[in-house]
Amino acid sequence: MSRTERTKPMFRLRPMERRDWLEVARLIHASTNAWYVANGRAEIFACPPRDVTLFCSVYEALDPGCCILAEDPVSGRIAASCFYHPRRTHVSLGIMNVHPAFFGNGLAGRLLRFITDFADRRRLPVRLVSSAVNLDSFSLYTRQGFVPRLLFQDLILKVPEQGMAQNPPGIGCVREGRLTDVPDLVRLEKRIVGIDREKDLRYFLKNEAGIWHVSVYQGRSGRLEGFLVSVAHPASRMLGPGVMRTEDQATALIHAELDRHRGHAPVWLVPSSCASLVQRMYEWGARNCELHVAQVRGAWKDPTGVLMPTFMPETG
Repeated sequence: MSRTERTKPMFRLRPMERRDWLEVARLIHASTNAWYVANGRAEIFACPPRDVTLFCSVYEALDPGCCILAEDPVSGRIAASCFYHPRRTHVSLGIMNVHPAFFGNGLAGRLLRFITDFADRRRLPVRLVSSAVNLDSFSLYTRQGFVPRLLFQDLILKVPEQGMAQNPPGIGCVREGRLTDVPDLVRLEKRIVGIDREKDLRYFLKNEAGIWHVSVYQGRSGRLEGFLVSVAHPASRMLGPGVMRTEDQATALIHAELDRHRGHAPVWLVPSSCASLVQRMYEWGARNCELHVAQVRGAWKDPTGVLMPTFMPETG
């Protein structure tokens, strides 16, 4: 061990508690905005830090006790945090943040190893979506054995106050999701992507927080062939997660969910390989705002349809 390593403080890892929510929200707010500003971009969180407790409330509702914190032994401050989401088929790595005041202490690596060890004990792959622009985080994951699998274009569009003007093919097959759809949606996602997120789908459709909406694509045969979720909250306005068999179905579902965000500018992720879908988004006036990469440590199944991940919640 080097002298530098010996002099670094021994941060304590512990689970997040309810009393930590506001401090964790401030950490996420400060860390994320600091990175974007330092790289010449606008702040991601224009809302007050308190609104970012959305991450704590949603993730605790889905996966209680699945946020690991690094605590400074001297000041007692929370220096870093990471959420993770155990599922039957995989473990998903959620949002990870290190406070700018604690950069350089190897905290991101420690939190990541905690979660990969957790997954290894259960013999499950770990999945995440990381920024292709942030090479530090990209490298952190690839050094730990994560393999880049899919490239996504982050798209943003200011939805007109009067709603979406287009009338894409298949829009008549889109309807609101129902709780009774859950078994079919679980089977659909398992076939297309190879993962199981039943608890997430039930959570979205129950919508006890009043911020979620789910659209489904029901083909003429009556079979469900796609779904798309969106969230509307000051700390997160996004489309996703979503899975569809075809790009035409994705177009119809995206249109339906965008129309629910009138006067706002939601973000959504589309696979770069879906060239026709990307071109349609451009025709609507969408523009690129970032690139993200799906990375997986362990088993991977190439999607047989369209996969649309999200950052709220990052469970896929």
